[in-house]
Amino acid sequence: MTEKKSEEGLTVKKSENFTEWFVQLITKTKLADYTDVSGCIVFRPASYILWEKIIDETNKEFKKIGIENGYFPMFIPEKFLSKEEDHVKGFAPEVAWVTEAGKTKLNERLAVRPTSEAIIYPSYSKWIRSWRDLPLIFNQWCSVVRWEFNNPVPFFRTREFLWNEIHSVFESKEKAIEHGEKVIKAYNKITEDLMAIPGIYGQKTDKEKFAGAVFTKKVHTYLQNGKIVEGACFHYDGENFAKAYDIKFKNKNEKEMYVHQNTHAITTRMLGTMFALHSDDNGLVIPPKMASKKIVIVPLIFKGKEKQVLEFAEKVERKLKKFEPIFDDRDEISPGRKFSEHELNGIPLRLEIGPNEAQKKEVTAKIRISKEKIKIKESELLKKIPELLNEMQNKLYENAKKILDENQKKTDKKSELIKFINEKKMVKVPLKESEKVEEILKSETGGAKVLFIDPKNESAKGKKCIISGEPADYWVYVGKTY
Repeated sequence: MTEKKSEEGLTVKKSENFTEWFVQLITKTKLADYTDVSGCIVFRPASYILWEKIIDETNKEFKKIGIENGYFPMFIPEKFLSKEEDHVKGFAPEVAWVTEAGKTKLNERLAVRPTSEAIIYPSYSKWIRSWRDLPLIFNQWCSVVRWEFNNPVPFFRTREFLWNEIHSVFESKEKAIEHGEKVIKAYNKITEDLMAIPGIYGQKTDKEKFAGAVFTKKVHTYLQNGKIVEGACFHYDGENFAKAYDIKFKNKNEKEMYVHQNTHAITTRMLGTMFALHSDDNGLVIPPKMASKKIVIVPLIFKGKEKQVLEFAEKVERKLKKFEPIFDDRDEISPGRKFSEHELNGIPLRLEIGPNEAQKKEVTAKIRISKEKIKIKESELLKKIPELLNEMQNKLYENAKKILDENQKKTDKKSELIKFINEKKMVKVPLKESEKVEEILKSETGGAKVLFIDPKNESAKGKKCIISGEPADYWVYVGKTY
């Protein structure tokens, strides 16, 4: 007979079938569900509350660096979208269009927002007149639609996803770049400090940069299936959009100048990264700083000891009120089933209270990622519990950083590059600066691409391009992405 645990829990191992494991993880823990629209998922309350946490904490960091929130329409007139040539070319295959309302055909097609430059910047050209109007630093939280892709993966690659987008305007390149790096530091406080996600921050090649940008930098995280997740981004757009949308200002000398612009984003892809990176064969693992429910108290009821156990368990619950613990006193479910359920759903800390604990005025505690249980005296709970949660938070980051570090390789031989990619590694190689070379690399490695230019700027002098055999211009990292 099949045990209930195997029906309700995960039935595949993360190391054996990552894709099926991840699908089971997000559906059985009620993080998300599929819909009849391909590539569009439901964010169920269990995941949406985590997205709200990201929004709240990110907004706190944004306020420190002068970023204000607002909202622009999701429909973009075609005439606006087509103003910046590289931009429209980059997004053309992904744009969903509205062509009629009811039975009436529209005079002009409306794009469903793939990104908002084209709807925001006509307003900027009206609002900005003088250096006194700068900087203008605007953010919106919204959804975007990008239609053209194969093999959707919940959270990682969906046709509609949630994000923030910052569109900032400055007098000069220097001020734009200075603020852009501050935004990345703000994002890192969320992804590293709260979500326990390490990454490598690196600049994209011209082939991989944002359509319309002067340069693009992104944070890259490694997952155990060998896929690299492209996370928080910084696009320095220079004067490109300013010239396309006529965004000018008069400087202090009354000289008319084009503005310099940045764009930034963080998306619900980071939720998928957090789920996939930390979770295990028993289910979801949520870093304590992100978890909406950090503690579950499970009274272990024995016949004749019910009152003693419940009274002490309720006393512990009151003592831990500030943590808003789950109090699981369901009598129709066995303790083992409760333990499995709370592990599946990623509750960071479980406190067990039976007759022995009630008598000794202590609890048996187990953090989600440890096999060990420890005893904590009632008088020590308020001191010890934050320590345990912090210990788990730090351990998750350390484990993820170890995974990132151990899966990097370096070579100047194409045969080794292909071997390492097949072994699901991220590989540092010498390369010539050429879009054609990058296309050949992608073809010969079965879909790996150039992720970013070596942030340490190691000299490629004397090295040959791993693809063309010509002198290399730089070292780059190569890997497969979603």
